[in-house]
Formats: sequence, structure tokens, C-alpha cells
Amino acid sequence: MKQYVWIHGHFYQPPRENPWTGRIDRQLSAFPYHDWNERILHECYRPNMNAELLNEKKGVVKYFNNYEWIGFNFGPTLLGWISEHVPEVYECIVESDNKSAKRLGGHGNAIAQIYNHIIMPLASARDKETQVAWGIKDFKKHFGRKPEGMWLAETAVDTETLCVMADYGICFTILSPKQANSVRPLGQSDWRDVSDGRIDPSKPYVCNLPNNKKMVLFFYDMSISGAVAFEKILNDGERFLKRIKERFNKRRPWNQIITLATDGETYGHHYRYGEKALAYVLDKIRGSRRWELINHGAYLEMYPPDTEVAIIENSSWSCAHGVGRWCEDCGCSSGGKPGWHQRWRAPLRETLNWLKDSLDDIFERATDKLLRDPWDARNHYCDIFIDPLSPERLHDFFDRHACKSLTANELMVALHALEMQRFGLYMFTSCGWFFSDISGIETVQNLLYAARAMQLAGAVAPQQVLEPFFIERLSKAQSNRRKFKNGGEIYKNTVLPVSKINF
Repeated sequence: MKQYVWIHGHFYQPPRENPWTGRIDRQLSAFPYHDWNERILHECYRPNMNAELLNEKKGVVKYFNNYEWIGFNFGPTLLGWISEHVPEVYECIVESDNKSAKRLGGHGNAIAQIYNHIIMPLASARDKETQVAWGIKDFKKHFGRKPEGMWLAETAVDTETLCVMADYGICFTILSPKQANSVRPLGQSDWRDVSDGRIDPSKPYVCNLPNNKKMVLFFYDMSISGAVAFEKILNDGERFLKRIKERFNKRRPWNQIITLATDGETYGHHYRYGEKALAYVLDKIRGSRRWELINHGAYLEMYPPDTEVAIIENSSWSCAHGVGRWCEDCGCSSGGKPGWHQRWRAPLRETLNWLKDSLDDIFERATDKLLRDPWDARNHYCDIFIDPLSPERLHDFFDRHACKSLTANELMVALHALEMQRFGLYMFTSCGWFFSDISGIETVQNLLYAARAMQLAGAVAPQQVLEPFFIERLSKAQSNRRKFKNGGEIYKNTVLPVSKINF
């Protein structure tokens, strides 16, 4: 039996652009760099294209391109920034996918990601569809092919999300072992409980969906993936390699695949020089007769799943309470101090949900007589904003989606309404809830998107006043920091000044 290894890197940073200028403002916490994208570029994204392979005396033997030999997804908003600001890194990423596809029968290493990293089980069906549609469109733009797999933010999943992905032609995704509920051999009726992480992660499983479609699920190996994230095994490449080898079991009667799912930023940003340990492991496995590096698409072509799986609904890898980390004070947090709470999460989620419902109502009423199907137009709106706007693409978009020939004023209303929807989705980026306080840079960024969405709503429907009610609702979200008080005060003192300067 063959033994396969696949290391996946989830390369992601939240969208950081000022929603009025489209540029990232200086972020002092990223010093000495201008912003966090730039800092992580120097610590991770660039080093992984030329990782140093060292000999026993710590001399450089050669330089190794990690991207060519790992699986990866890049957050669409991050990859757009890389393509604009560091084209040499961008070209390496794209070419690495091309080379892997040639090596593995057309199956490239890159997979797509839902567009701006929202928690899918907490989103409406329409918003789920747009996230998948935009993620696929963005992937095709960069890699010139249709994605086989798609990464879910925080691997947060429910059946509806899998159905949407399957409807759009996605074949597989990667989940935590703790998101599996039960399994059974294909064609058999009795389920076996594998909850609490007891599923065997060395093979793929098929999830049969209520829309009569299927989704293949790979479950990452929790032991070795966790060791990369939390046990500092990147300090020693040989130790890293040994831990991978230990995950194979000779008694398994199938061609095993050990999947590691890790934050891509682990290799160089979270752990300095982690890209070197990764390069060491990849180079050793690549030269082995016993083990082979393969991506999930190529593996599935040779070894389709023989076992069905049922998932745990509304689950994720990073919250032991399902998806509570993004809507309630569940106890999961990062970066806080003793005694801090996260009771602010629920009113933040409720306030943004209220705003989104209001924006959706404005969108439908404003575009009802302008767009044939406003929600279908939103699903294709990514065609407009992922590239610099050109008159040709703008005309083509409205030729396909407008009910009639639009006047200049009607065209502006439609564009404002679609932009309002874009920022209405951006304000749900998951990082806004992940950490310990509502005053954090990630949450403030989400509130900036909310402010921009409300301004655009005012341009589309001047009679609809949202901001005072938004601030009132947000004031129920209490900060752990006395000087910030609550979400309403943070909005008035931190977000409104930026809004007024740029509007």
C-alpha cells in the first residue's frame, strides 16, 4: 500500500483596505512595517517561495519553493493585494499551481476559499451562495481554471453550505475530525458513531446531500496539525518529519493519505524560519520511495471514497461550542486578560444582522426595476470589482443584468446598491469576533465596512436613516476596556472620524 502526505496551508488575512479609498491605512501595531499584510509578506509569503534548505553545518544547500509542493488557498482579498503590490510573489504562487497541475494530471495544488471569510452556518442562504460564487470567480481569475476544492472559514460548516458548494461544482473540502458525527460503508444502513474526533483521518469520505449531490470530505490529522500550530515542532525539521511518519498505520488496508491543515502564516510569521522546516520535510518526502506528496484532487482520481460520513451541524475547528465564538460568550477567545468576557459578541452579531436585513430590503426596492434578478446580479458583481473598473466590463455587466437601458442616474443607483451589498458582506468577516474585545483592530475594520454600507444606503434611499439606530443597538456591546466603554462609543470615536474624512 502507498502512503501519501498532503500539507495544506490556509493563507489568509482579513480585508484591511479603507472602504473609501481602497488602500490600507498605516497600522501602528504592524511596526516597523506599514500594515499587517506587508509585515506578513516579509515574514512568510516571500520566504516560502525561496526557503533555505540547510545542511548539518547550517549552510545553505539550495533554495526551495514550498508553494509548488503544498496545498494552499489564499484569501481572495489577500491575493488581490499580493498581485498588486508584490507581483513576483504572486507570479510564483500562480506558477506553482501550474507546475503542480502538470505533475499531477491536471490537479493543481491551489483550492478556492469562500470570498471574505464569513462564518457560513451563521449566514443566509443567499449570502452563502454569493460567498461561494465570488470565491470561485476570483479563483478562476488568478489560476485560470475551475477549483476542485474550497476552504471554509474556520472550517465552519452546515449541510446547507455543502449543498451550495456542490451546486457550484466544488468537489471537496477539508474539515476537523471533531466535525464528523458518524460513518458507514457505502451501501450499508448502520451508522457508527465517530464523534469527538474518533474518525480515521487517513482516507476521504463522501457526504450525501439533500439536493441529491455529494461532497467529499477530507479530515485533517489533528495530532500532527496541532503539533505544527502549538508544539513548536517547526524548530526541528527532522522532528517534524518523524511526527508525520508516525501517523501512518500498517494495519490500515488502504492507500493512506495523511492531511495536515495549518495556517499558512505558521511558516515564518507565527514561527520564525518555519518555512525552512517545511522545506526540509517536503524535500525529504519528495525524495522518498515510501512516501509521496499528492494533492487531494489527484488522490481522489485514483482512490474514490468507499465510506459515507454525516457531519456535526454548525461546527468549526476553532470553537468547541460549534460556532459560538462568532455569536456569543462561549468562552473561546484569544489575546484577552484574566476576567475578560466576550458578552459583546451577541449584540455585535445582532446589530449587524439587523443592519444586513435593512440593507437587503433597500437593495431589493432600489433595484427592482433596474436589474432582472438583483440577487443573481450580486452573485456576478465580483466581475466588476476584482479588477480595475473598465467601461467595457461595466457595459457588459449591465447588458447581462439590467432590465433596460439605464440612465446615468439609474446606473449610479444600481452601482451604489451593489457596492452597499459588497460592504454588507465584508462586515461579517470572521476575525471581528475571533479575539477578546470589540475594540480590536479586526472588529473596528468590520465597523468601517458597516459605516460605508450605510453611507451607500443613504445614497440609494435617502429617506432611510440607519446610523442612529445602528449606534443605539451597538451600544449594548460592552467593551472590556474602560476607555472604549461599548460598541456605540467605539463607532462614534473611532469609525465616524474616518468616515467623515473620507466621505
